[in-house]
Amino acid sequence: MNGLSTLDRVRVVLSRTSHPGNIGAAARAMKTMGLARLWLVSPASFPDPVAEARASGAGDVLAGARVVGSLQEALSGTVLAAALTARRRDLSLERLEPRAAAAELVQCSRNTCGEVALVFGNEASGLSNEELGLCALPVTIPANPAYASLNLGAAVQLMCYELRLAAMGQGGEPFLPIAPLPEAATHDETEHFFAHLESSIVASGFLDPAKPRRLMARLRRLFARARLEKEEVAILRGILSSFDAGMKNKQ
Repeated sequence: MNGLSTLDRVRVVLSRTSHPGNIGAAARAMKTMGLARLWLVSPASFPDPVAEARASGAGDVLAGARVVGSLQEALSGTVLAAALTARRRDLSLERLEPRAAAAELVQCSRNTCGEVALVFGNEASGLSNEELGLCALPVTIPANPAYASLNLGAAVQLMCYELRLAAMGQGGEPFLPIAPLPEAATHDETEHFFAHLESSIVASGFLDPAKPRRLMARLRRLFARARLEKEEVAILRGILSSFDAGMKNKQ
């Protein structure tokens, strides 16, 4: 398998973009590095002639863009998502620099033959805590701390460049074929597990929905580090189902 074919399984997701010119700039950045799959979450304006003008020859990327109403929809079917964030937040996972994050995305895509996502937030406010919670890899660009403001199009260009380097491998050579890893759980499967987990621990009395105390956020962090496989999710949900049945029998 050619190393660059992995780029066909990378989604670039722009969430709540406020200026259409940045969508066009992102499309141009993607095309120069061989990426084509653009997803837009509730853009303020799209399609838009300003986006087309800024795309400068990458109109095909804009034409193929998928517009959805939530980040949940944009990540549906993916096996790993990386989120760009400049702010340190409570309960955050260890943040990666762009090169390390690109290598993980490419490796995951190649080994599982699954789709992965690279997520960017709104130009002014970035990604919400809820959106960050849906992504297993927080990524921070190590910019000048005295002036860390990076244009969205520039951030997309930088990350797409790193993805292309990772897909090509050291010295510009494609990766050699390697044995596939166990099948990773998809975003949808993982979200169904979290919903099942939450309902079970509420029913058991362990979680008081009136005073959640960020328990689910902590559990999400724990399982994000584990990178759940499809079979592991099935096992965990089977355990929860057995607990659910046991509680019903006692009632």
